[in-house]
Amino acid sequence: MKLLNRFLQRLVILGLGVLSVWLIVFVVFDTADQRLPWILAVGLTYGVAAYVILPRIIRMGLKLLHRKRVPSFTTTGDGLPGDPVNVALVGTLAELRAAFAALGWSEADRLGLASSWGMVRAFVLNSPYPTAPFSTLYLFGRGQDVGFQKAIDNSPRKRHHIRFWSLSLARAEETWARGAASFWLNTDRPPDDERVLWVGAGTRDTGLSLTHLTFQVTHATDSDTNFERDFIIAELENIGSIEAVKVYQAGQCLAAERVNHYTTDGRVTLASLVVKAN
Repeated sequence: MKLLNRFLQRLVILGLGVLSVWLIVFVVFDTADQRLPWILAVGLTYGVAAYVILPRIIRMGLKLLHRKRVPSFTTTGDGLPGDPVNVALVGTLAELRAAFAALGWSEADRLGLASSWGMVRAFVLNSPYPTAPFSTLYLFGRGQDVGFQKAIDNSPRKRHHIRFWSLSLARAEETWARGAASFWLNTDRPPDDERVLWVGAGTRDTGLSLTHLTFQVTHATDSDTNFERDFIIAELENIGSIEAVKVYQAGQCLAAERVNHYTTDGRVTLASLVVKAN
């Protein structure tokens, strides 16, 4: 029965893939090519395919593949797989900010028109923007609560960065060990002064690229998110900002998995932030 269900799922996904190609080539491009110059038709087709058709087709496929599964990765605004979850720290928001400030990392600006324009300008001119905004990824039904970054070679195109989502410790302790879906689907954000679990997704930007599934313009990232996770934890350990480091498995016992174009072992490193005396 399981083999039959898997076969049917793959058959449906293959059908969705064929449908997307047909829509892009024989509907969007054919229609645009009849009304616009060739170069504009290609540009319009790319825009519709990358930002409308492919995200929706992939969302439908993911719902089939990942139904009843606990996610071990964030999602984009289109519902596509984002960065893998790989770090969790226990502490207050003030302690989290202090720990990354001690590393020389900057807190990311909130995403808006001004900060987005500043990021585009810095990226094109390769001029420093240490507090550049992050695109919004989603976990627990909401965008990241806070994010930190450190530029590589003082360039906005290359940086270490991590997004965090807060989760009540009571809620986390109740569901973390069992891997219950409610752990990931809870949308409540605890107060900023509460000691909470900060669930993070850390990756390293390396330049400009297209997304693997929909070919949207984005930062290129190092596919080895395990290395970035270990780098962040080692940096925090070296300055004495964390203690009681443990490793847990995200999702439902995923020994190894590829998420989008990332390679991840599915593990989350958990540690407690150290409260330092003034």
